[in-house]
This record gives sequence, C-alpha cells and structure tokens, in this order.
Amino acid sequence: MPSFLRGAAALVLATAISTPVIANDAALERVFKGKKVTITVGFDAGGTYGLYSQVIARHLQPQLPGKPTIVVQYMPGAGGIKASNYAFNVMPKTGLNLFMPPDTIVISNLLDPKITRYKADQFYYLGNAVQTNSVLVFRSDKNINTLADLQKNQVIVGSTGTGSQTFLVPAMLNGVFGTKMKIIQGYQGSQKSMLAMEQKETDGAALTWASWTSTRGKWFESGYAKPVLQLGVNKDPALMNLPMLSDLATTDEQKQIVRFMSSLGAIGRSLTVPPKTTQKVAEALRAAFDRMAASPEFKEEARSRKLDVDPMKGEELQKMVVQMMKVDPKVAEKAREAIMVKGRAATK
Repeated sequence: MPSFLRGAAALVLATAISTPVIANDAALERVFKGKKVTITVGFDAGGTYGLYSQVIARHLQPQLPGKPTIVVQYMPGAGGIKASNYAFNVMPKTGLNLFMPPDTIVISNLLDPKITRYKADQFYYLGNAVQTNSVLVFRSDKNINTLADLQKNQVIVGSTGTGSQTFLVPAMLNGVFGTKMKIIQGYQGSQKSMLAMEQKETDGAALTWASWTSTRGKWFESGYAKPVLQLGVNKDPALMNLPMLSDLATTDEQKQIVRFMSSLGAIGRSLTVPPKTTQKVAEALRAAFDRMAASPEFKEEARSRKLDVDPMKGEELQKMVVQMMKVDPKVAEKAREAIMVKGRAATK
C-alpha cells in the first residue's frame, strides 16, 4: 500500500464522529423529516453506479434523522464530468442533494482542468461502498492475452466519455505503453459498452471488476471474454493471478503515471455533498453512511445483486483524496501529455 494511503488510514481515528448524539439531534431531524433527498449519479441507471446508488438509497434512508424519502437521478455525460461540474457549482448545499462521483474524479481534475470546473478535494466525502480495480477485458475470439498482444494488434474499445476509465485507461496504455487501442466514444453507460462487445462493434472495454461480474459474470464462466490487465492499488482478491499494470511498468515514467492512475480504485462507489454544505448536516450524513455500510441488511441486498461490499469511511476517503490532489505537478503534466495528447492521438 502506498505511504500516503497508510498515512490517511492512520488519521481516521482523530476525527471520529459521535453518531448517537447526531442521530438524536432534533434540529437535524427537522432538516430531513418530510423532505426528499436526491442522489445524483453521473452515469445511466444500467451500470454499477445505478445499482449501487439504488441499494444505497434504500438503506441510507432509515439511517437518517427524520427518515426522508431518497430518490436517484441520472445525469450522464463526458464520463461523469458533466455531473461533477453540476454538483460542485450548482447543486444546493442543504444536505438534501448528494452526489455519487465518478471514480476518476481526481484523475480527470488533474488531467483536464479546463473542462473539470470543480476541485475534487473540496467535496465532503461521506464514504464509499466498495473499492474496485479497473479491469481491461476482451472477447476471447480476439486472442488478446497480454500487454504484448495489445502492443502488436489493433483492437477497438468502447468509451462512455473522456472523464471515465473507459477512455483514460486505454488512452494511458496507448500513450505510455505503446498499445494500439482505438477508442470509440459515445456509449451511454457501461451496459451499452458491454452490449457493443456482444454485437461485435467493439472488442473490449476498461471497467471496474464489479461492473463486469455484476452483469456479465457468465462471460467469464463460459470463456466468452477474459480479463487481461487490472489497474488499482492492490490486486482484486478474485483476480490474484491477473497481472497488475504496476507490475508491468519498467521505466520511472511508466511507474509514476501508473501510480497516479491507480487512485481510481480507492474512490469506488462513494457519496459526497458539495462544498459549503452545513458542517453539522454533512457530519450527520457521514455518520448515517457509516451505519448503513455496516448494516447486515445493506450487505445482504448488495450481495444478492452480485455487488461487492468493501466500504471505506468518509474521513479516510477525504484525506486520501486530499493527498491524491497533491501529486507532483511534473508527474501530472507527464500523465496529461501521455494520456490526453499522445494517447488520444493514437486512437485516431
């Protein structure tokens, strides 16, 4: 585990919240009782963002003071950047509007600051439900088994937008490792990207392992498709024999950029509120998220939907994001050149 993650974990205890006091606060109950809380998601309803947000909405509701109604709204566009910009700049700061950010929220912010009109470390992170790696998967009939195969053969991958891992991971591989992936953008959500593989419009995609297994688990049982590489901080427990991209990096520049990109796994399927949300209300939401993530009912429904549960507390996630945003500007610039310029050009 990188040193900044260990440091973040060590600081969690310093900011523990007294949940019983918050839960019984009459003023907080008035904030939520009889109200509608909206969770905004930057993707469509069919993928794991949609699935996790729906399960979270059901199980967060009884944990909040006043037990408000919770609904989910979907705002797909630019791989989550459209919703991120909205959440940071427009979303009401009353505590009644929550945001499930894309797992690339930090990476996109650092790589493309002109179109990301937000500061990832200024959101207030309530916690995440799961930490999951990005996994590059191809149909087995393409005979792509290794990084070397991707360097020799052109393949087509689908993307939901420049802010998503479906673009950033293959563009990074093109720009840093010399692969030959052609990235086709415009698919509205992970399910459309997977459907394109089935219809042979595309050959593969980079999505979280949770996305693959929750809706296309049979592909891997039958051999229809196979995972080739994974990107994250640590190996997924279900993919211990699958190479980590960090293990394949040989030069200092490759290692720096891969380490920078690996942060997306830690963001997972999290919830935030926008900056300037009242501190007491934000803390109540964070405490409620903690209770929800620990509840047997939440875990049971998630697993019944084939969704992994590996939560991280909001305090830990907050500190992690702050550290991620402090990446060496030289590394960020190298990554920007390799991914947004060289990697993008390789797809044309």
